[in-house]
Amino acid sequence: QVQVVESGGGLVQAGGSLRLSCTASGLRYTSDNYAMGWFRQAPGQEREGVLCINWSGASTVYADSVKGRFTISRNAAKNTTYLQMNSLKPEDTAMYHCATRFRLCSGSGRDYSYWGHGTQVTVSS
Repeated sequence: QVQVVESGGGLVQAGGSLRLSCTASGLRYTSDNYAMGWFRQAPGQEREGVLCINWSGASTVYADSVKGRFTISRNAAKNTTYLQMNSLKPEDTAMYHCATRFRLCSGSGRDYSYWGHGTQVTVSS
């Protein structure tokens, strides 16, 4: 049974920081053979790819609005990926989901096999 669990969301003032975590378990492929992406969806808006880290540790930014503010990292031994979010803005408010797929990153959520239920991030002005 594959489980993907996000944590770390919450309410923060504009300019603040949060670190989201995502841990996957039960994957058929080894911990160094998967990619993990972060997506977000605000009410009434489409899901948006944010950042992804692939099997080799290389990251890809999909949302221009987070460049220079958000970074992604991983602890392969713990099957955990982190999304560090700095200089948060009210427009970053959304439900953040992580998802995993084999090896390579993709900006399309349809390419991911397993999803977490999400963690809410709310940024107040």
